[in-house]
Amino acid sequence: MKRLLVLVIIAVAISLFLRAYCIEGIYVASASMEPTLNTGSYFFLEKVSYRLHPVKRGDIVVFPSPASAQDKDLIKRVIAVAGDTIEIKEKVVFINGVALNEPYVQHTRANEELVDDNFGPLKVPTKMVFVMGDNRDESGDSRDWKDSATHQHIYFIAVENIKGRILELY
Repeated sequence: MKRLLVLVIIAVAISLFLRAYCIEGIYVASASMEPTLNTGSYFFLEKVSYRLHPVKRGDIVVFPSPASAQDKDLIKRVIAVAGDTIEIKEKVVFINGVALNEPYVQHTRANEELVDDNFGPLKVPTKMVFVMGDNRDESGDSRDWKDSATHQHIYFIAVENIKGRILELY
């Protein structure tokens, strides 16, 4: 009986360590990343790789909401990294003057002209990234976040605030 208790304590300690520092389950609560990540689905958040290598364009990352006082995590795709210049023209994203090939993007209001359809150009500062949801017409992201106290625009996410990346499940 004592041995079983010790094994249970060790198993719990290992699982808590793994969840805190390596990997945890993430629930997708909104449609902002559809069709890539569907509302109501679960994925794994991997927390180790960004300690070993930099964030890359195209990574799907989790970070605390920059525009909310609530303890709320968001899931978005990294579109531009430090040093990149981002511009959006008629819903097409350009990085350093080159149009991105984004087969994962969904425009639910493709025939409407929305405020975020034309944006920039903006240069991404050091140690920052620019993120967007794949469901572009329905996503609150780097194009439109504002600080609730100052009403200043928040265009970028600090790399140090990224909790990890979503593992692709096949």
